Amino acid sequence: MAVTFPARKHLLRAATTALATAGPTLAHVAPVRRALVGRAERWLYDMSHADQVSGKELPGVADDRTAIGLAITRTIARALAEDRFSPGALHSMSKILVQSLLIEQGEQSAQIRFKAEHRDASPPSFLTISPTKACNLRCTGCYADSGATSEKLEWATFDRIIGEAKTLWGARLIVLSGGEPFAYRSDGKGIVDMAEKHADCLFMAYTNGTLINDAVAERLARAGNLWPAISLEGWRGRTDERRGAGVFDQVLATMQRLRAVKAPFGMSLTATRHNVEEILSQEFLDFFFNEQGVLFSWLFHYMPIGRSFTLDLMPTPDQRLWMWRRAWEVVRVDQRFLVDFWNYGTATDGCISAGGHGRGGYFYIDWNGAVSPCVFLPYAPVNVKEIYARGGNLNDVWADPFFAAVRGWQADFQARQCNEMAPCPMRDHHMELRRLLHDYEPDPMDENARAALLDPGYAGGLQKYDQEFQALADPVWERHYRRPLDPGDGHSLHPLPDIEGDGQTGLRRQGPSYVRCWP
Repeated sequence: MAVTFPARKHLLRAATTALATAGPTLAHVAPVRRALVGRAERWLYDMSHADQVSGKELPGVADDRTAIGLAITRTIARALAEDRFSPGALHSMSKILVQSLLIEQGEQSAQIRFKAEHRDASPPSFLTISPTKACNLRCTGCYADSGATSEKLEWATFDRIIGEAKTLWGARLIVLSGGEPFAYRSDGKGIVDMAEKHADCLFMAYTNGTLINDAVAERLARAGNLWPAISLEGWRGRTDERRGAGVFDQVLATMQRLRAVKAPFGMSLTATRHNVEEILSQEFLDFFFNEQGVLFSWLFHYMPIGRSFTLDLMPTPDQRLWMWRRAWEVVRVDQRFLVDFWNYGTATDGCISAGGHGRGGYFYIDWNGAVSPCVFLPYAPVNVKEIYARGGNLNDVWADPFFAAVRGWQADFQARQCNEMAPCPMRDHHMELRRLLHDYEPDPMDENARAALLDPGYAGGLQKYDQEFQALADPVWERHYRRPLDPGDGHSLHPLPDIEGDGQTGLRRQGPSYVRCWP
């Protein structure tokens, strides 16, 4: 029998509290650890079944969310069993994930207050901040066009943004990007100092990994709340080709020193049409997850923004569909925490940019204070520095009409149960985004973004890409995600559909019968 919602909530809180606070004990008491993992997994299946029976979730969507929950549970259990968390990391998991996110009334009150003041809208759940454009590398096609520069957020502004995210929204996750975040310096302080100051937040930093020396690694282990996600393009050849000679070996050395002090870390992979099979190969993933100690991985598709942007590096529609199935296979079979930023829209109700439309979302703030809906949607209607100068705060950012329009687009998309395999307004619904850009006129965040906006070939190419991928993905959405509920759904994961090696499913629509969900 499915557990009722109040009981499920209580069970989750109890299981999560036990898992985090008993971490050091669980690492050595396998029966206790297995019992807690089993309880968490049963709760996930019970919740999935209840959501499907009630009609709250489509069967395939419930499967995806259950699969992610199972992978996270197993990832934490494996790391505990292998003693891969420093005392600082265990303390942070207990304090942040349990006390701040589930128990402390302060966090709950911030969300309740925000909803009361904004017509029951949910506040953003996290922020992505690039505190500096500076980088010690100059990677081919960098989305941020980073390099040798002094552009940065001043410490006081950086600190205020994080403080307001906590007090106004109840947010406890801060994602750092760049530039190279470990190159950030202001008032003699860097991102580790910021993590130490905001010990009630979990920070994740996308980094090239080359600036994490022994001293930095030891500070990360002690703090426990700043987890690097180290960028790779594949094996040595592809990584060094894009990032510079010797970078791959520097990354391996950094991973070794992080392992030595038990500082948690993950990796960040960028898929192009040239490296898709390499970075998702079993050999590559086994090497980094099993041998190098990677706990989690984010998979980004190359987006045609930034330095020397081109549509020719994007994974093809066929490759993208293959990636969708392969990434979910890794999550389901290997039970690894691998998140494909675009192909996992089913786990987030679609796009989560511009603050999100329901279950959480985020904004992106760059080194100049410009705020955009997403890292990969480089058009900013407001600047947080200017808002602060006139006495405003982050709630004024959230309320901007362009961001509200993006959230309206998202909400309508979700209400129509549109294909969440294609959730991105920038890439999957580019002409709809163009309409919003025309109506609200946010500023391009750099000259590359301006050039893309003025290039008719760019718009036409993305529209063509949208149509070709939707023709592949819509049949999968209908037959796999929107399938009728059967008695077994919710207590096991329905098999993924077969996809041929070129990314085709055998379900491809014939001819130009492409139909948009958005009118």
